[in-house]
Amino acid sequence: MHSPFPSNADDPRVQEVALYSSWLGSIVDAVVRKGELDPQHDEMLRVRRKEGNQALFRASGELGEPVRTYVARLLALEEILSSLPVRK
Repeated sequence: MHSPFPSNADDPRVQEVALYSSWLGSIVDAVVRKGELDPQHDEMLRVRRKEGNQALFRASGELGEPVRTYVARLLALEEILSSLPVRK
């Protein structure tokens, strides 16, 4: 089985990517169930985008492929989520 993460789960860079993936995945799950973005998730995404993704960029650069490609896909998902209508 192919895994996007290096085998060293104790590496803080790997943990950063895994945490972001889990966080973003929970928002995707909610959108799929409800068909729209919750106001709370919209706010979380706005805050995240304002804070930036420096830690993710650094981790993906240092860890190389396939993490770099995986992070790029996650960031694309974040972009898509940020463009969805928000439930009133």
